[in-house]
Amino acid sequence: MATHNPDHCLFAVPKKGRLFEKVSDMLRGAGVDYHREPRLDIALCKDLDMTMVFLPAADISKYVGEGDVDIGVTGIDIVEENGLEVERVMDLGFGKCRLCVQAPVTSNITDVKSLAGKRIVTSFPSLTKKFFDPLDKEMGVTTSIRYVSGSVEAACGLGLADAVVDLVETGTTMKAAGLEIVATVLHTESVLITNPNSKHKNIVELLKNRIEGYITSKKFVMVTYNCSPDVLAAVTKITPGKRSPTITQLTDGGHAVSSLVKKGDVVKVMDELHAAGAHDILVMELSNSRIVTKHYEARFGPSQRDVHSPPVSEESNPTMMIGPDSREDDQIALSALVRTVMIIDTDTRENVAS
Repeated sequence: MATHNPDHCLFAVPKKGRLFEKVSDMLRGAGVDYHREPRLDIALCKDLDMTMVFLPAADISKYVGEGDVDIGVTGIDIVEENGLEVERVMDLGFGKCRLCVQAPVTSNITDVKSLAGKRIVTSFPSLTKKFFDPLDKEMGVTTSIRYVSGSVEAACGLGLADAVVDLVETGTTMKAAGLEIVATVLHTESVLITNPNSKHKNIVELLKNRIEGYITSKKFVMVTYNCSPDVLAAVTKITPGKRSPTITQLTDGGHAVSSLVKKGDVVKVMDELHAAGAHDILVMELSNSRIVTKHYEARFGPSQRDVHSPPVSEESNPTMMIGPDSREDDQIALSALVRTVMIIDTDTRENVAS
């Protein structure tokens, strides 16, 4: 049975559902190793002074904000709804969706102002009130907001509401209920958050670096190839890398080039390299990395953000910072057996095979 060490950093993660699966995969890839006993909601990490706590996603921001746990993973929507002050360490890139005002298609509502003063059902009463308060003030009415814990989309069909405020990911559930989006309240995704007063800043930073390295490695592949000196300038323009490609002089007078390429672009890049005169082209998957990326610090709080303002992003956040300088090519872990694509000239086949 796992017993929490009071000196350990406490890390809260969702205990079940799709978010639990996504977080588990991410932590496994980031090298956070732990063993969770069946039916237990606590587990000790093997190589870190950290204890995992498995909680409902809706409660995690409360525990982090109140200082009961040091760090956690939950959605921006839940953090904003609870209104507690937490520090946003990093966006995780999954669980993306929108919190939207939705009304029956048959109502033909195109302006959200027409719903001010009406009946709204939602699982996010605080965010809904923040959204409708300015509209109520403008229209001189009071919107009725009713909380339900689930099956929000059924409220209009049951005659309980004129519209609902609920999360939309693919829109399948919304369309099946005969609803359509009238306005967007909030863009959300899963985020890593911490308590501003946590005493485990070193573990929080280490965890952030590990997760960031894993997420980045899933976005890129390493492309390596050989080329002659006369095409070196042309091929390196095709593969500039995140900072610059790594170029090695070969004994035959040619060059070996290694560079990071976004996964979605790799097939096109290979075609361009081949056409430009590169040969022996290999594509290797990355298992982990430590690569400089843009990051920022943001803090959520009761009055930090207006729901009518655009979502915070890396491009618009004025507190964005650049991390310490480092090379890209000597800080990447390549998996032992990788997906490899080779285009090998007949006269160099023996040399490459060796």
